[in-house]
Amino acid sequence: MSVVLYHSPMSAYCRSVLLVAKAVGVPLDRRIINVFENEQFKPEFVAINPQHTVPTLVDGDLVLWESRAILTYLVGRYGKDKTLYPDDVKVRAKVDALLYFDCGTLMQRWKAVVVPLMGGSTHTPSPESLKQLHEALSWLETMLIRHKGKFAAGTEDPTVADFALVAGMSSYEACGFFQAETYPVLGAWLERCKKVMPGYQEMAGDDAAKFAELMRSKMNKA
Repeated sequence: MSVVLYHSPMSAYCRSVLLVAKAVGVPLDRRIINVFENEQFKPEFVAINPQHTVPTLVDGDLVLWESRAILTYLVGRYGKDKTLYPDDVKVRAKVDALLYFDCGTLMQRWKAVVVPLMGGSTHTPSPESLKQLHEALSWLETMLIRHKGKFAAGTEDPTVADFALVAGMSSYEACGFFQAETYPVLGAWLERCKKVMPGYQEMAGDDAAKFAELMRSKMNKA
């Protein structure tokens, strides 16, 4: 039985799942949900996920629709080693902390920038939302410095935290809200991720660029 992923290519959350699935080598039956056409509200999808969100993963009798839970599940179920989600308690605590930071802080501040634009209530991000986003990016820069590793949790190899974070960072960079010269450590980390993550351009970079085009079209409206 195939592993089914309902997803939107425009979603950073979905891109993180695609990247991890590629890394662990699990093939996905990919089914696109066009959220701009409200396909997530179709009865057949709501029957699968009453919260009607993407990504949604169906693996046999298991249904998951929180992206970071999907990441750790895919690694635990299909990963060939513990590199992506290490067993070491302290390292895993760092990985988990970064996942929670991405979910509860960084992506929330990104949503404050992007949701008003996508909803058409404004054509420019508010100065306060940009300030809040850059504050969170500066915190992440500090975390990377303190962890003293090639990757976000201080590891020599990427973990699921890197995959979650890089999916969002691909959007920030493509949309012009992140410049490596402002955050040199974060910029160097991002370049490492691009080089070592299998299928980065196909699974994240290309669709982040398409999302940026959509964002610019919203911002350029008079």
